[in-house]
Amino acid sequence: MTTKNTANRILVLGSTGKTGSRVFQTLNAQGITTMPGSRSAATPFDWDNQATWGPVLEHVDAIYVSYQPDLCVPEALGAITAFTKLAVKNGVKKLVLLSGRGEPEAQAAEAVIMNAGVDWTIIRASWFCQNFSEGYLAEPIQAGHVALPVPPIGEPFIDVDDISEIAVAALTTDDHNGKLYEVTGPRLLSFEEAIAEIARATGKSIQYQHISMDEYAGMMKEYGIPNEFISLITYLFTVVLDGRNAHVTDGVEQALSRKATDFSTYIKKAMAAGVWG
Repeated sequence: MTTKNTANRILVLGSTGKTGSRVFQTLNAQGITTMPGSRSAATPFDWDNQATWGPVLEHVDAIYVSYQPDLCVPEALGAITAFTKLAVKNGVKKLVLLSGRGEPEAQAAEAVIMNAGVDWTIIRASWFCQNFSEGYLAEPIQAGHVALPVPPIGEPFIDVDDISEIAVAALTTDDHNGKLYEVTGPRLLSFEEAIAEIARATGKSIQYQHISMDEYAGMMKEYGIPNEFISLITYLFTVVLDGRNAHVTDGVEQALSRKATDFSTYIKKAMAAGVWG
């Protein structure tokens, strides 16, 4: 039985991001009073500027917490800790955290949320399918050549629509209070295999090339990518993709009572939206 909660104003951090934008749009479509949390919002929010935190917390009951760029960066734990304390002090009753699978730093942030003294839900996610269509891989795929430093490790890519559906349910009902969902897609694919599936579905010729991490970092520097983003990608490609996450979970089914969206279904949705030409 679904138990509606009494939240009457929800703050969505990262409301212009892959998951946050979907959570924000869905809540609005349901007629729920929703505050966007982004640097471009009318009342701006910036993780790097604590002066922006207080104004967005006014009269907020529940928060979708998505930290940018990633919970594994050194400053994340301090920011999550300080923000959580301020949120609880301001009367927030529920926190729903988007976390990263296989990241010890992310699990430290999870502990902060779990011990905040309010209702919580943790969504610990694998790599997003949408990185191939809405992220850094979309342009190389469109160009027909993808060079990556990732090993041939299987990753159970998760559709962010599944993450959004869980987050909305957690924010608007009490059914998911105190739950940690480790969510993945239903099967393992290496990056090379995933790109091959996209090539077959679209009829495009997409060449996959394995390169070293040093070569990839050099390419990013040539494109003017900030050093902190290069460090993040290096960590994710060399540490998180070491095989520790090469197994699927039933987290989506636990939360939504249905199977997780398959990568092939994600491809069809992306193509229907006009991605990859």
